[in-house]
Amino acid sequence: MIDLHCHILPGVDDGAKTAADSVEMAKAAVAEGIHTIVATPHHQNGKYVNERMHILHQVKQLNGLLQEKDINLTVLPGQEVRLYGEMLKDYENNKIVTLNETNKYILIEFPSNHVPRYAEQMLYELRVKGIIPIIVHPERNAELIEHPDKLYNLVSKGVLTQVTAGSLLGNFGKKIKKFSLQLIEHNLTHMIASDAHNTTTRGFHLQAGYDVIKKEFGTNTLMHFKENPYLFISGKSIYKEDPEQIRRKKIFGIF
Repeated sequence: MIDLHCHILPGVDDGAKTAADSVEMAKAAVAEGIHTIVATPHHQNGKYVNERMHILHQVKQLNGLLQEKDINLTVLPGQEVRLYGEMLKDYENNKIVTLNETNKYILIEFPSNHVPRYAEQMLYELRVKGIIPIIVHPERNAELIEHPDKLYNLVSKGVLTQVTAGSLLGNFGKKIKKFSLQLIEHNLTHMIASDAHNTTTRGFHLQAGYDVIKKEFGTNTLMHFKENPYLFISGKSIYKEDPEQIRRKKIFGIF
């Protein structure tokens, strides 16, 4: 398996604190069947700044360490970018990391409680530059839960999304689990990833997430979700069904 969203780099954000933590995370990933991880440290989220050259250096260092430890895991460069006003300028100045340096996809994070007003325009401008934004964990965004039509609008215009595996297991609560399943049902998400931060409170759960997809949606849907990561890291286009709108009453059952 390939994990497209993970905080495995040591000492750069709220993920692995030390190189030893990174090694433990790597061992846990391999034990679960993961052979490739995209390291996606937070960038410009109000607390952490991790620019491109620093991330590339850290990824190289970690891969060297894993080879020394004979751990069969490959780490690729990525970045979890909080949407911010200077993002396009910083992309032009080589401060932003596209997924595996393919200049095709960027992982974009919204604030947890709302969608910035300028989001649609900025995501459009990224697509004009040939970059496809991937909104990470939309199922945990309070405004999108309340107004799923806003996510439908973005996806219908070419934006992709990624659900956290733990969300499918109910690790963030029943409401988020239900919304996550609805995102899959309505073709509003295109991959799952671990968003792992450690081996204790925020582990991988990737295989368990895939198991939920197979149980709820069948083998064909599962295969799309398992194949898409290979296309993402290669900078290739994915196959996707047309998105469908979620009616709000279907989420809460009281309207």
